[in-house]
Amino acid sequence: MKAIRFAFVVLCGLACATSATAKGDNPLFASNDVIQLTIKAPLPALMRNRNAQGAISGVMTDPGGVILPIGLQLRGITRRTSEICDFPPLRVDFTAPPPATSVFAGQRKLKLVTHCRNSPSFQQYVLLEYAAYRLYNILTPHSFRARLANITYQGDDGRVIAQRPGFFIEDLSDVAKRNGVGETHAPPRIELAELNAADAARYAMFQHMIANHDWSMRAGPAGDECCHNAKLIGPRGAGTVIPIPYDFDYSGFVNAPYATPPDQLKIVNVKQRFYRGYCAHNGQALAAAQQIRAAEPQMLATLSQIPGLDPKATQRAANYLGGFFADIATDQAVGGKILNRCLAG
Repeated sequence: MKAIRFAFVVLCGLACATSATAKGDNPLFASNDVIQLTIKAPLPALMRNRNAQGAISGVMTDPGGVILPIGLQLRGITRRTSEICDFPPLRVDFTAPPPATSVFAGQRKLKLVTHCRNSPSFQQYVLLEYAAYRLYNILTPHSFRARLANITYQGDDGRVIAQRPGFFIEDLSDVAKRNGVGETHAPPRIELAELNAADAARYAMFQHMIANHDWSMRAGPAGDECCHNAKLIGPRGAGTVIPIPYDFDYSGFVNAPYATPPDQLKIVNVKQRFYRGYCAHNGQALAAAQQIRAAEPQMLATLSQIPGLDPKATQRAANYLGGFFADIATDQAVGGKILNRCLAG
């Protein structure tokens, strides 16, 4: 019965879906087609030294055969460690402006989410995390766009190290520019009143949908800018700061084997949903739930179209989202199952 319902909503979504994401003039994120790339650099040495702070030099061959000089740096926290990932996430810095003929034209620096480990299951986790970005794009242009790539990694001697999927994440400066605002530079903690209520509520409701608890839209690490697995755009002021989520690998939707819930939430595992939206935003959270409810066919259609995602993984993810959609089936259900657990502030 679930499979029949899933097929129905996919067909509906294919027929009537329209994206809320503005494509803009940026060629890298103007399409969802998978790109084919080669990255050549002294990667084995970089993998051995996970504490390295500087960049190594390399080249990236884009889909058109253009060779782009790049710098590569390790990034991340959990996935950077060798205990968790054989292949950590990277930051790609373009050491010369890519030509106008390249899909990377206009890019200066990009986060690259990699496959972590070589097993087929870990490739599925990459694709599910990529899908989470696509799902949030449906709801708002106040989101990071992502571009999926099949990447051949080579050592500086030309030896192939791995051929795996990964994806690039839009730079925050481009997100801000696309939305006609600036980046927000904030101290480690901001006040609740500074958050745009509609965006904060949508953020919290989406995170609840995918059961991601590894975030804060108001606080970051001590001594660093706000926030934890969130970036901010818009001017500082009352109700003007827009939080944008990223890093979804700790969500129940992805369900990576290394993901654990925060101790303070006292939940069993990452698949258990725990609403963390603010009571002050309950009106906007109800509107966000209504928006997501209306977007269910498009979301499930998008999930079914992720290149390389195994049909079984697709169905499991759709079934998991189905539990959330049941919780928001009516406004009364939203109030009774989600909003009555809101945070005071």
